[in-house]
Amino acid sequence: MKKLIIVALAFVSIQLSAQERKAMKADVSAEEFAQLQTKKMVLALDLTEEQQKEISKIHLENAKVRKAKMETRKLRKNAEEKPTKEEILKRKNNRLDAQIATKQKLKSILSAEQYEKWEKLQSEKRNKAGKRKMISKKKRMHKGEDKSSLKKHQK
Repeated sequence: MKKLIIVALAFVSIQLSAQERKAMKADVSAEEFAQLQTKKMVLALDLTEEQQKEISKIHLENAKVRKAKMETRKLRKNAEEKPTKEEILKRKNNRLDAQIATKQKLKSILSAEQYEKWEKLQSEKRNKAGKRKMISKKKRMHKGEDKSSLKKHQK
């Protein structure tokens, strides 16, 4: 019985911390988000003052664009408006163009060694995100299978 209570408490605390992170992410202003990103890069790449200023500008610009897009998505979601295939394609192309531009700007600011290290960190970040996405996809699939198997057994 005690073990069950402990497991339940652990589960609830994990859920609450995940919700807090989501809420905190939504409440952070573009300036604060840019500052956090810049500080992370300073720690990871040992940036000079000049590099910090330039990268901070880039992060601020990107954060403002991201915040505006987030607001647009929220409005669309509230209106229950689905984007067309053309809009989705255009949005993906714009996102990739922005990533390429950011990459070029960073390449001009960072030294070759710093840029190489940044590329490696980005790659690790993408791999980690991909693994999380696969795990959540598997969980959703299992939930769907459980529901369908229950329906079969009920018949």
